[in-house]
Parts: sequence; C-alpha cells; structure tokens
Amino acid sequence: MASIDFHKLRVAEVKRETPDAVSVRFELPEKLRDTFKFKAGQHLTFRREVNGEELRRNYSVCVSPAEGVLKIGVKKIAGGAFSGWVNDELSAGDEIEVMAPHGSFCWEFDPGARREYVAFAGGSGITPILSLMKTALTQEPKSRFTLFYGNRTSLSVMFLEEVAAWKDKYLDRLQIVHFLEDEEEEIALFNGRLDRPKIEDILDHLVDVTAVDVFFICGPGPMMDAIEETLSARGVRKPQILVERFTTGPLSEAQTAAARALEAKAAGRKMNVTLNGRRMNVTFDPERHSILDNVRAAGLPAPFACKGGVCATCRAKVTSGEVSMKVNYGLSEKELAEGYVLTCQATPLTDDVALTYDT
Repeated sequence: MASIDFHKLRVAEVKRETPDAVSVRFELPEKLRDTFKFKAGQHLTFRREVNGEELRRNYSVCVSPAEGVLKIGVKKIAGGAFSGWVNDELSAGDEIEVMAPHGSFCWEFDPGARREYVAFAGGSGITPILSLMKTALTQEPKSRFTLFYGNRTSLSVMFLEEVAAWKDKYLDRLQIVHFLEDEEEEIALFNGRLDRPKIEDILDHLVDVTAVDVFFICGPGPMMDAIEETLSARGVRKPQILVERFTTGPLSEAQTAAARALEAKAAGRKMNVTLNGRRMNVTFDPERHSILDNVRAAGLPAPFACKGGVCATCRAKVTSGEVSMKVNYGLSEKELAEGYVLTCQATPLTDDVALTYDT
C-alpha cells in the first residue's frame, strides 16, 4: 500500500525539454527512499494551494527504478494552473508536496523472459512509456521494444535526445518510429496523427500483432480509443493491452441521469470505512455524489487526485456489500476481481457496504 501522506520534496533540477514542457528531478533524502520506491509506469500526486484553493495533479515518473532518481515530465496545458506554474515558475531549490508513487500502468518484468513489447505514445504520454521502455530493455536482456511516438512537430517531441540515445545504445532491441502531424516526412506512413486509419496501416506494415506480448498505450483519448479498438478487432486479448489515461471526457446525459438515480436511491445508507486503522460509519449523502466525497466530509482524509476515475489514487477495497462505479479507467481486471473500486466514482448499492483504504 502506498502512503497517502504528502511529503515535502526539494527540486534538484528543472530542465527545459521542449518550448512547452519540462522535466523535474527531485532530491530524495535517505529517510524517504523506501517511501518513494516506484514501479515503472507509476505516477506521483502533487499538492499545491492557489488563492485558497487546493490543487492536486498527477504526473508520471519518466525514469526506471534502476536509475536511482525520481523524475517527472510536465507539459504546459493552456490555462493549466499547475502545469503552467511548473513550467514557468518552479526552479531548483523549491519545495513541493508529493504523495508516494502509485498507479497500475505496470508490468512484471522477468530477467529470463524473451518478450516483444510495442508502445504507442502521444505527446506527454511518453512519460510513463519511457519508464517502461527503459525498464524492459535493462531488466529483460532478451526482449525487444518498439515505440511508435506521435507529436505535432519535431520541436514538440519530449525527451527527443534521450530517446535517441537509448536507440543508439540498444540498436538490436529497440525500434523508434516518429509520427508528426504538422511536418511532412518523405515516407507517407510517418505523416499525420495516430488515428484509426494510421493505426491500421502501422499494424498492416510494421507490427505482427500475433508476436507481441504486451501493448502499452498512453496519449490523447481519441488516439488511445482508436488503438484499443483496432487491436481488439484484430484479436488481441484485453490483458495484453495496457492503457494509461491522463484525462477523460464528461459523462453523457444518459450516464449522468443514471448516476444521479443510483445516488438518490443510496441516500442514508451506512458505510463502514477503514482508513489508517481508524473505522468510521459514514452515511451516504447523494448531494456529495460519491463515496470519496462522503468519506472526506465525515472527517477521514481519504486520498484523491483527479476525481475522474483515471489515476486510482482513491482506490479502496470493498470487503462487504456492493457498490457501482460510474466509470473506471484506473483499475485493472485483476484489481476489480479482488474487490477494488475507485471511490471517487462509487455509489453504495446495498446497506452492508464496508471498504478499506488500508490495502
């Protein structure tokens, strides 16, 4: 279980990666090294107060555990209060509040395995993919890795030099293919965005899906949807497709209406909640819309970040009763089978719900 506490970390370096993206490396005191041990593909939750409002954001670790450093990549988003501050104001020596690593965009690497990995990254989606790529190449000396990386222009490619250096280091096991939307290459296949037709072309000419053990996908929502749909249509099993989403779109009107109906039906239901060894009975108030917000309103400091069903920071295990989730982009099939839910998306369906964050 990752710690749900925030720790102050000092910034060791802020490096400009592109005109609108930076990498941030942190100093890690000896007493926090165990706390901040991470798996390739995981992310960190950051907290900052702006004009009296608490902001929380997740950013993926872009290094492998073997590198012995803690580093993230942050792309500046138009109007982004947090990403703008990181890109424009954060500097070495500053301190920032950080939660221990978490997330399930991970894979169990085996030094004795001989596997074929394929990754699709779009824009800042390269950050967790980079961590997974480095780990696969260093921990599995018999495995191969192919990265398809989409961006608007060559100037917007995050970690361009680092990716190239890894390609030079692992010439026989690493293949990198760049796709640019707004610049034209001589080979037409490499021009344009990673949409459904482009993915079809890639799989027709560059990838034998039957030979791939795992696909890693991270980037814009439409890109990820297109890749998932195309791979599924070609018979790739769901456990072989690992996806990391940074954001999601709003619920449809029908989804919202269904969620509100469930919440109204759950009004007054008692839930037994365990957090940090403390147990409390919490009454569900439909006006707060989720188990998470009801738990926090009751005084328990349940962890959260995105509140969009993506990051899984609010994950808890249901030990009794039944709950329903509006959406789930953060939990694996294995976690669902073990009883985990995203409390930011959850509503109690029965009167005997008990759940614990202490797992």
